[in-house]
Amino acid sequence: MFSGGVHLVGGEPGRSRRPGLQPEVQDLGFTGVSLYPPREYFVLTDAGKPVFISRPGGVDQDAMASTIGVMQALISVFLDDNDKLRSINAGRTRITFVLRSPLYYACASSWGEPESVTRSHLEYLHLQILSIVTASQLKRIFERRTNFDLRRLLNGAEPFMNSLLVRLETDIAMTTSSLHCLKMEPNLRRRIAESLVPSTKMKDMLYIIMIASNRVVTLIRPKKHSIHPADLHIIMNTIHSPSIYNSPASASWIPVCLPKFNPSGFVNAYITFLRKDDAVHLQDPITFAPISDPDSPASAETVSTKSDPQEGLNESGIALVCINGGGELELIRSWCDSVVNKLTSDGTLTALLNAYQAKEMDYSVSQLGIPGLRHFVYKSRTQVQITLPIFEDPYDQPNARKRLITLYQNIHDAIHAKSGQEAGLKLQYLKTETESVMGWITQPFELYISISPLLPKSAAVGAANAVARWVKKEEARLFLRDAPVF
Repeated sequence: MFSGGVHLVGGEPGRSRRPGLQPEVQDLGFTGVSLYPPREYFVLTDAGKPVFISRPGGVDQDAMASTIGVMQALISVFLDDNDKLRSINAGRTRITFVLRSPLYYACASSWGEPESVTRSHLEYLHLQILSIVTASQLKRIFERRTNFDLRRLLNGAEPFMNSLLVRLETDIAMTTSSLHCLKMEPNLRRRIAESLVPSTKMKDMLYIIMIASNRVVTLIRPKKHSIHPADLHIIMNTIHSPSIYNSPASASWIPVCLPKFNPSGFVNAYITFLRKDDAVHLQDPITFAPISDPDSPASAETVSTKSDPQEGLNESGIALVCINGGGELELIRSWCDSVVNKLTSDGTLTALLNAYQAKEMDYSVSQLGIPGLRHFVYKSRTQVQITLPIFEDPYDQPNARKRLITLYQNIHDAIHAKSGQEAGLKLQYLKTETESVMGWITQPFELYISISPLLPKSAAVGAANAVARWVKKEEARLFLRDAPVF
């Protein structure tokens, strides 16, 4: 991994922006790849102890010990010079580092994405670990024992980490730090939201979220603050991890740390699935036990019922999630039961299921009727939400989808000047043999589109304007707006 033509990059990148340096369009260069081998991720302590490793073909312990040792030594060389090792470029492979003492993170990738993308992956990996072992726990543990083996506390947490890495491959909502909401009729969304406003007795309630098909139906929150997108992604990854989704329980009550809300403490998550789609069950489900800590809430309680067969990282189904700062299990459980009964009796749940099964909550790019348009991602900057059509021909195959996501990520990186560029630009255009991709940022939105490479640049501009007009017309269905607060 570390041999041959290696270039080390240290120090923080420059982020200066020259005022007025805003040309209308910039063409970007991009060298694509035909294969997308699994990225390799490494987590180690600052003492060189391995914590988590994800690499294809399994882990050779002897080889890993040597690799981890080299990583720790290289990081230490830079730290001794009061610098930070950011990345190693070796041919098409880039190894990116993120240092969050007492933990070090590294990712090896040859996909051609910007450095900012793999850095964000490592940041999410750090947040996922903090959701299981809080920042205060980590600090206390490693102050007592610098060579502590953290794998003992993370035993059983691998499904959460692995499902996060799968999600990071193609989840553009995580790249854009936004929520992906379910497309639906606004009146139906409003009826659901009004049913989820919590009782005044539930004084420690933080968030109530309904999720369907891995997208947000509605989110009820306190008046005082909103949820950070990263915390929501951690919640969604947690509930859709095999150890939770494949559980034979109808509901689970687990402590979780939301690092952007409070990195030093736990809140409680009550998770109940209103529906799980049929699939073939895997092996016996893994029950993830939370870390024992005097500062954390009570350990996870599982409400057992008849098994519901599932398979793998199945992100379909409908879930209700209550995030609570206290321990009012019985109150929240009975309230959730009453909410489900109400949604069932008044026909709201049936309407949601009917729309869900009829796939009315997905849409095709062909519905827009824009010549040459193949795909797009639209982010409402005011709502901090995205919408995008389904991936269909020519992006219905995994490698083609990964290629498109990587192109979007390059454009997003350039627009926001995330990798040390002198300035971001309002319009970025990138053309390859397989497609042309354009990014456009304005005050209210960001837009990324893919069109046929045979069309001129003017066609991309026209398509972008047409998409923006269509989203404006459909925004009541596409985005979560004016959700109740309490």
